[in-house]
Amino acid sequence: MNKTELVQAIAEKAGLTKVQAKAALDAMLCSMGCALKDGKKVALIGFGTFQVIKKDAREGINPATKAKIKIPAKKVVKFKAGAELAAKVNSGKTCKKK
Repeated sequence: MNKTELVQAIAEKAGLTKVQAKAALDAMLCSMGCALKDGKKVALIGFGTFQVIKKDAREGINPATKAKIKIPAKKVVKFKAGAELAAKVNSGKTCKKK
């Protein structure tokens, strides 16, 4: 599912126009991004938790040349699925359409 399809699904399930659904989704993504940038954890009960973790600098190998390269330290976003989402994914049931 891409962003356009997600906006369409939100609009249908929430009874909103596509413009309203896109605005709501954009506001949610912006708010989540800002919270993560500020070092905060974003927990959506039933869905999952997003948090930023630091990865240390390390040495890697270029697969094409086999030369050793330095990989710099960086921050990455980690997602851990919540129990409800994990159960839904593993249940084999289809989602209900409104």
